[in-house]
Parts: sequence; C-alpha cells; structure tokens
Amino acid sequence: MTSPPDGCVIGVDFGTLSGRALVVRVADGAELGSAVHPYRHGVLEVALPAHLAGREVPLAPDWALQVPDDYREVLRIAVPEAVRAAGIDPAQVIGIATDFTACTMIPTLSDGTPLNEIEALVAEPHAYVKLWKHHAAQAQADRITSLAQRRDEGWLPRYGGLISSEWQFAKGLQLLEEAPEVYARMDRWVEASDWIVWQLCGTYVRNACAAGYKGMLQDGAHPSEEFLAALEPGFAGFVRDKVDQPVGRLGDRAGQLSAEAAAWTGLPAGIAVAVGNVDAHVSAPAAQAVDHGQMVAIMGTSTCHVMSAGVLREVPGMCGAVDGGIVAGSWGYEAGQSGVGDIFAWYVDHAVPAYVQDEATAAGRSVHEHLTALAASQEVGEHGLIALDWHNGNRSILVDHELSGLVVGQTLATRPQDVYRALIEATAFGTRTIIEAFTASGVPVEELVIAGGLARNPLLMQVYADVTRLPLSVVGSEQGPALGSALHAAVAAGAYADIRAAAKAMGSVRRGVFTPDEDAALRYDVLFAEYTALHDHFGRGGTDVMHRLRGIRRDAVRRRAVAR
Repeated sequence: MTSPPDGCVIGVDFGTLSGRALVVRVADGAELGSAVHPYRHGVLEVALPAHLAGREVPLAPDWALQVPDDYREVLRIAVPEAVRAAGIDPAQVIGIATDFTACTMIPTLSDGTPLNEIEALVAEPHAYVKLWKHHAAQAQADRITSLAQRRDEGWLPRYGGLISSEWQFAKGLQLLEEAPEVYARMDRWVEASDWIVWQLCGTYVRNACAAGYKGMLQDGAHPSEEFLAALEPGFAGFVRDKVDQPVGRLGDRAGQLSAEAAAWTGLPAGIAVAVGNVDAHVSAPAAQAVDHGQMVAIMGTSTCHVMSAGVLREVPGMCGAVDGGIVAGSWGYEAGQSGVGDIFAWYVDHAVPAYVQDEATAAGRSVHEHLTALAASQEVGEHGLIALDWHNGNRSILVDHELSGLVVGQTLATRPQDVYRALIEATAFGTRTIIEAFTASGVPVEELVIAGGLARNPLLMQVYADVTRLPLSVVGSEQGPALGSALHAAVAAGAYADIRAAAKAMGSVRRGVFTPDEDAALRYDVLFAEYTALHDHFGRGGTDVMHRLRGIRRDAVRRRAVAR
C-alpha cells in the first residue's frame, strides 16, 4: 500500500476585494491555517485617487479598475500569516498555486511591469488593471459578436453565440480605440491569473482555463488576423503582438518559486509554482465535482456556474465550452450571473432605512441576518414582488451588461424584508434560467454544488433548492477556491498524478444539505413564469428602455464632468 504524500501546499485565492491564503496538508486536505488581506485600494469605480495619480482622475460609468501591487501585497502579507497560523515550518511547503477572478486584465511591459507603475502613466486609467466587472467595453463586445455572426465564425457557438464585455478581446479593443498611445506602449495584455504566477516564478505561461473561456482560444487558435483587422485595422496584430504565449495545462508546473518571491512569502525558493487558474473553475475539484452532471455555483459578489460534460453542445449564453477547461478529458462549461452578493450588499448599504439598522443592532445581528430572519417567516409570494437580478448587467444567458435591475409590485405596504427576499429569489430565478438553458441543450444538470460565502445563508439556500428543484450540496470548505488551488499545487509538486486523484484525496463536499420542498417549488413555478416574462420583455427586445436609460446616464455624467 502506497503511503500518503508528505508536506503541505498553499492555495491563494485572489477575489474581488481581497486575497486569501490557505495552508493545506497534502495527505488528506486538512486545512491548517489561513489569512485574508484586503486590497489596499479596493475597486476603483469612481476615480483614480490623487495619491496614486497625482490628482483625482474621474472614471466614466461602468469602469472598474484595480492596482496590481495590491496583489503582490497579498503574497507579502497573507501567505506568511497563513503559514504562522498553520504552525508549520515553511520548509514543509512543497508547492503554491493561485486562482483569480476572470477576466481581469493587466497591461504590462515585456518584463511584466504593469503600465500604471510607469511614472508617465500613473494618471492614465487605461494603464491600470481592468477588473472582471469593468463593463465599459460593451460597444466593442457587441461589434465582435456582430462581425462574428456575419462571418459565421466557427468559434462563436462555443461562447453561446455572444461575446462578453468582460472578456480579453473586448477590453483590448477598447484600450486600442480609447488610448492608442497606451496600447502602443503595452507589450503584453495579461490575465491577472497569469501575471501573479509570472510574479512568483519569473515565467509567463497562459493558463488553459482563462485562455479558453476569456481569451477565445479554441482548438489551438484565436480569432484570425483577418477577423481582427475587420474590427479595426490597428487590431490585426493583437494576438501576435500582445497576447500570444505558451499555454499551460491546469495542474502543470509553471516554474519554481523565485528568490524574490521566496523573500515576499517566506517560503523556500525552488518549490513548485502551478499554472494559474480561474477562481470558479478551480473550485470544482475542491468540491469533488469532477463528474458529469454536477454544476458548481461559486456564489459571492457574483456567481459563476461551471460543470463538466462528455459532450460538446451549443448552450445559449454560455461563457464558454473548453476542452479540458476544468479537468482533463471532459468539456468544461461556464455560465454566470454578474451580480448576486453585490446586489444584496447594494440594497443594505443604499436602500435600507435607518430603523432596520437599529432593529438589527438591538437584536445583536447584522442587517443581512436581520432581513433574512424577517424574510424567512414569509410564505412564498407573500410580498407580491418580482425582481430582475440585473443590477450589474446580465452575463448569462443574455450576455448584455447594459441591462439593469428591476423590482415590480411595490406598494405603500412594501417593507425592506420584502424587497430583500425578492432580490434573493431573483438571483435563484437567474440560476434556474441558466440551468434550463443547459438542460434544453443536451447538457443535463443533476446536482447543484454551492461554494462561496453565500452558502451560509439558509434562506437563500432553501430558496435555490426550491426554485431549481435540485438537491444542493455544499463544498466542505469555506474557502473553496483557495482549497482548489491547493489541490493544483499538490499536482504541480508531483504529490498526485492528476487533479482527479487530488480531488478524491483532498477535496471535501457535504451532499444533499438542502433538498427541494415540492409545495414551495410549485408556488415558485408560478413566480418563475412571471420572472421569465419580464426577462424576455426587457432582455429580448420587448422594450429598449434599459439601454436608453444607460445612455442618458452616460451623457449626464459626461456633461457634469465637463462642467467641473
């Protein structure tokens, strides 16, 4: 009998607002210690602050930027803290792996230096990281989709027939068209998931996951130079000049920890550094969800839905189907919702009256917990509301980030907990819409596995079970992406032959934690029909009012900026 592998590995999960480091024992997946470090600059959506740019630089609507050194700071602070919390000797660590939100893009020089770290470009917004939820490239995404449709490009169906403004090519085209001098200065257009690996080991390897789902790499090829030139002549060399780089398989070793990164992290130089990965996809092995029919929903500020299947099908609005995109030997599928936890946070921060905060404080709980408790006492449909979960646009299945949120049915008797529950239900209806699109396309979903912080909300979980009529399993770790990265670190270090073996030994899941209530499910069927009617009316051409309102808002913001 083979003895279990020795040593520990570290997974680092770079989220939207913070980075988390997790120390995991290779033999059995035991989580020994962790640490979280918030990004110093958070998400820049209104302006570049004066301390960065020398003066405050306003940002246009739908922008979302970050500062790359905040990511390095996670390595310098969270990794050593996690090792200390684990109580291990750093010499026991045999590998490190990372995951990132995607598509998060960094313009760099040829040596990986981010452009915002060049003195002449500190006040140029296009020199900074464009976070996944930077949606200001919608016009470019629409042009890419339209041209691909007219040319009948074979890669377009692999992305559900629509290209997202969140992705690499749309953001790159926006950079060229709005800041050509910055585009010319840029040597590499780098996914953050690959940039952080580059920082760790000095080797730039594109990961197969991000390259396939966000970089439009299918069957070994990107969109052709002819296609790119038809979009914009100066864009013809985008892949050749700015993007193309060796692609590494998930779980492969990208390189070894450099002396500089060893000094940042306190880890031994020379240990294995795994090829990068995307936060959602890396969570599937952590939940032991590597078999067909298991959809993993990674629920946080947004939700990403991933699953593996043995067949290639065209699913409307999917974010991609990639061979080996999650695990080798299967087609990996992705879909998602652009706003989930963000919507609940927006409502609590900006729309809940002060008396609710007072009640929550008196009850000794957060506003979220208080509203959840009040909403949980309601019958299905009691609030009389239907909401659309598009406050941050629609990722799947409409792929339209110009759409916006909506609540229908409010009266003078509507209370804060009513709206809060309606928003929870709207996100569940959005997930059901995605699941039905997969099932109707020949990719059946048989189990929904939940990862992420929202799994701690029992009302939300039961609503999702009732709305989808699926049993809900829960990843056994509260740090699913970080654990998933640790699994890949173990494979890169040679402790396991492949990610399936690592998932079996180190992954963790609790099966069927929430099961559908048939009576509630029947009543939700009625509400879902109303959601679908609104979904199709506002999202499929019944009215263009949401797009017009976005345009009016942009014009008003520009006028105000000029007036200043």
